[in-house]
Amino acid sequence: MRIDGHTEIIAHLGFPTHSFKAPMIYNPYFESIGANALVVPMGCRPEVFEGVLQGVFGLENTRGALITMPHKVSVVDLLDGTTPTVKVAGACNAVKRNADGQLVGDMFDGEGFVRGLQRKGLVLRGASALVVGCGGVGSAIAASLAAAGVRQLALYDVNRPSADGLASRLRTHYPAMAVSTGSNDPAGFDLLVNGTPLGMNPGDPLPVDMERLQARTFVGEVVMKSEMTAFLAAARERGCRVQVGTDMLFEMIPPYLEFFGFPTTTPENLRSLARLEYQP
Repeated sequence: MRIDGHTEIIAHLGFPTHSFKAPMIYNPYFESIGANALVVPMGCRPEVFEGVLQGVFGLENTRGALITMPHKVSVVDLLDGTTPTVKVAGACNAVKRNADGQLVGDMFDGEGFVRGLQRKGLVLRGASALVVGCGGVGSAIAASLAAAGVRQLALYDVNRPSADGLASRLRTHYPAMAVSTGSNDPAGFDLLVNGTPLGMNPGDPLPVDMERLQARTFVGEVVMKSEMTAFLAAARERGCRVQVGTDMLFEMIPPYLEFFGFPTTTPENLRSLARLEYQP
């Protein structure tokens, strides 16, 4: 890969960085098309995030920034403009500087997750779903599920105000959809989504009581540190179909590329080029 005075940087801002997979997907793709660009992981704790974001976009060769945990929610208030998806989700995972110098953001987590489900044949219109975890990624997935036409959406977060706030925004934009909060019982749902970090580290508790999970429920994961997390393994043991965390990532990268002004591609091409590794 060429790195010189013309290289453009996409900063990957989050903490911790050990679970980051995007550089192992974007960079091989950029190399394959001859783009002089590089995704660079930047470990950034919450207390310094605002200053780091300003500093990154003070660099003339910054093309944009990927925003991940724990900054997807806090970054929204630091931007000059956002899309309707960001407003519903209350979170953002892509930032760029437009021609007049303003920082604008969009959110692709939910779109990537939903695209993955649909490509696996799951019909979302009229379905019921439980989303556990209402932070940045969980909120984005909930927003995209609503846009895809689910009829019933249950939300759960250990921080109850997070779930209630998301529910209020969803009711405003999707008044015909039934929205509830306060329970993480997975029984009876067509779809269960783990939008929490649980499962990222060995020994983590699982986000729901797996004994209550039915075989007919499709189970999706956002954790990417390992492909088959303990949560997904337990769901498979119950007979459930599953979607691994990296499926969401591959599905969201094409619209990401378009957002940053790069030539787009397919998830299949990205998979063929990726150099994914899973660290213990």
